[in-house]
Amino acid sequence: MNKENFIRIVVCTVFFLMSPHVAFAEKGFFQRLFGGSSTPVQEADKGSQKRSLAVLPEEDMNAGTEAVVEDDENISQDMMERALSFLDESQARWKKGDVEGAVKFLDQAYELVLNTNGDTVIAREKDDLRLLISKRILAVYSSMQTKTDGKYSEIPLVMNDDVAREIRLFQTREREFFLASYRRSGLFRPMIVAELKKAGLPEELSWLPLVESGFKSTALSHARALGLWQFIPSTGYQYGLNRDEWIDERMDSEKATRGAISYMRDLHQMFGDWLTVLAAYNCGEGRVLKVISGQHINYLDHFWDLYRRLPNETARYVPRFLATIHIVRDPQKYGMTLKTNPPSEALYPYGVVRTNRSISLADIAARLQISEDVLNILNAELRLKATPDREYDLKVPLGDEGVLAAVLDEIPTWEPSPAEDPRRIRYARHKVAKGQTFASIARMYGTSVGAIRDVNRLSHKAAIKRGQVLLIPVSPGKANSSPAVKTAQGNAKAAAGGKKPKQYLVKKGDTLFSISQRFGISVDELKRINKLSGSTLKAGVTIRVDKP
Repeated sequence: MNKENFIRIVVCTVFFLMSPHVAFAEKGFFQRLFGGSSTPVQEADKGSQKRSLAVLPEEDMNAGTEAVVEDDENISQDMMERALSFLDESQARWKKGDVEGAVKFLDQAYELVLNTNGDTVIAREKDDLRLLISKRILAVYSSMQTKTDGKYSEIPLVMNDDVAREIRLFQTREREFFLASYRRSGLFRPMIVAELKKAGLPEELSWLPLVESGFKSTALSHARALGLWQFIPSTGYQYGLNRDEWIDERMDSEKATRGAISYMRDLHQMFGDWLTVLAAYNCGEGRVLKVISGQHINYLDHFWDLYRRLPNETARYVPRFLATIHIVRDPQKYGMTLKTNPPSEALYPYGVVRTNRSISLADIAARLQISEDVLNILNAELRLKATPDREYDLKVPLGDEGVLAAVLDEIPTWEPSPAEDPRRIRYARHKVAKGQTFASIARMYGTSVGAIRDVNRLSHKAAIKRGQVLLIPVSPGKANSSPAVKTAQGNAKAAAGGKKPKQYLVKKGDTLFSISQRFGISVDELKRINKLSGSTLKAGVTIRVDKP
């Protein structure tokens, strides 16, 4: 089963389950829906919805009331019949390839159904028809495959009080942030726009990194989201962005842009509406689906119908993006003078030189007689500003490949200090005491809250409790003389003396790197003592984790 079909099945299942009462209506209804023997429904007269009620004689008020009720039911039945005819017409348009026409008739059918009142039978029909229309809309959007053409490739440029408030913030308190971010955009937007065009996505999305990261490739959020597009590790892995002790591809502007485009394309196939896509990009598709399912009615309405029920950060996120688009389209109107980086500072054309040992980018820049910042921008994924101690394709300004290749052997191998070397990090086990928090424990060991959460695979919302045991990363190079750090380092040394377990049962999700960090042994040493030729491990296999 391919990915698109999987998404379609999951979403349709969610929408089916969220319907408050999906009941089987009377036989004729489904015969009309699925092409049974009933007489096809003809489109009702356009004036039928506004049919006026006859003036009733005063002497027969009871009969008049019954007539009004009967007329209301007739009007409701007529509206249902019209909705069915719109559904049929939408299906015909879709088969002809007229996607816009198909969606137009589905929208009209949906609106009629929502405005219909009536008895219990009509209420059941309404729910059944509403669900069917919803699934048809999802199917139409899914059929658009990887391109969104025509008006569906455009993001509606809404202006309302929420958007206006974000514009005022950019004009005042956050003015310097906006102007600095805009200047940095010149480094990346040409590449981002080109990738968006290639994928058939709206060019306006090229401004999303201003909201996400201020166009900083190394921006890190409190939730451990990193890079221009602010990927968290799990979503980054899902879209091909790898990381280890040397690199983190979430900081690579090109790779992260392609990952973000793939993610947004998947979200568009799921939701169809770009503003809802942006909301899901910010807080996750699961959270948005949960909000949609909780509405029970109108559950295919667009972003502004979900707006107030989304997390506050997400509720601000979409208006903030729209505010950005308003300003960059008409900066003078909002009192802004916008200048991007000069062309000489745009993302540089580059060539590739393969290295096979660790070399400092500063040393390479000195040999090439270029700014170190140039190499840092081109190779932003390098966490330590040095090439890994393995084969690596280093990006250098176009034309400098031959120069570097000629002097590569003369450049000294980079030896990281203990504080910089990720391979030398040791881990202490800490039992949480009463009153301790992530922040207080991080201070004790001279590390960060984010590092503790990452090592223990805890989300940014997870809490700790008394008695819980945490692994704490402790770098020998940190100049921290606190008793906790000294104790942790002493424990690490004691473990090296024979107390450390000699064997380890590989669990699902373990990698050579994570195991090496846990037991204080390098990846190369693990591979050597276990005679491993590759870098993958199978769950359930026992390996040695101490030096022989």
